[in-house]
Amino acid sequence: MNTHQLLALIFYRKETFMKKLLMLAILIPFAITLTFSQAATKWPTKPVQVIVPAGVGGDTDFNARTMAKYFEKITGKPMVITNMNGGGGSIATSTVKNATPDGTVMLFGHIGQVIVNEVAGLIDYSYADFDICCIPAIDKGSVLVTSKKSGFKSVADVLAKAKANPGTVIYGTEMGGLTHLQGLIFSKMAGIQLKIVDVGSASDKVTSLLGGRIDLASITYGTVKDYQKTGELVILAQFNESRNELLGSIPTFKEQGVPFAMEKPYVMAFPKGTDPAIVAKMANIMKQITEIPEYANLLKDTYNQPISYLGTEDAIALLKSIRTDLMQYRDLLKARK
Repeated sequence: MNTHQLLALIFYRKETFMKKLLMLAILIPFAITLTFSQAATKWPTKPVQVIVPAGVGGDTDFNARTMAKYFEKITGKPMVITNMNGGGGSIATSTVKNATPDGTVMLFGHIGQVIVNEVAGLIDYSYADFDICCIPAIDKGSVLVTSKKSGFKSVADVLAKAKANPGTVIYGTEMGGLTHLQGLIFSKMAGIQLKIVDVGSASDKVTSLLGGRIDLASITYGTVKDYQKTGELVILAQFNESRNELLGSIPTFKEQGVPFAMEKPYVMAFPKGTDPAIVAKMANIMKQITEIPEYANLLKDTYNQPISYLGTEDAIALLKSIRTDLMQYRDLLKARK
């Protein structure tokens, strides 16, 4: 072999080696991604803990447990519901935020815990500090309730008294929470001054209404519908953009001249850094659940709640919009805590 042939062979082998090296550089990241993706598609391989920032028996707990029931039917793996209702939900959201992002822990809450708590200054993080999965449902059952003793028959009656005697109409709430913000925004949009007092949970509000200690409260329809039937409580308005027909003939605020609506989307989220394939799979499973007639009937019969679902991108867009809208009330909410 002469010198030219030897040099040509060396160059050929070097060129072949470089091509193989380049091919490996291209294929290794793809193989790693494929491995993670394959692992995610096998998810869940063990029980998933769902942390709910609310007590047992309420609407948030009901939605989480109902979802978990059908999750197990679809995946064969159980969800373990853990209720953490301390700190207005901040203990639960902090727990999920700081959890290992391996797909074994997730949050099932609502905008009160992931947005209103930030607006109120109860937490120093936002929904953006989680990997948002989806909006699995929207509570369209919040209603403004009064007692028979108040004499109010409509929102117009409330406005008339509140304008004639500012600060005399008493609105009961949980200070710093979602219903507190509803009361503040209603007052502002209606141009009235309510006396806002802290009375506690939904059951506490009902007790205070029946006892005549407060005049108004925002409560889920399912909690008060039996009292409406007996005439002990009167429902004045629903907080929805348009009527939830499952609530019967209850008018919206907008129908009664007040340009105000505030629905309550639920939120499913994972700790930041969770494999996107796991987040996407959970969103798809939730979508499948919403398409099960039996699930839809449970929501309808228990909380007069229609089926609602937003995938990851739409959920994030809605949460961003809600946060932007509510942030304008930050100082007002903090001042009235």
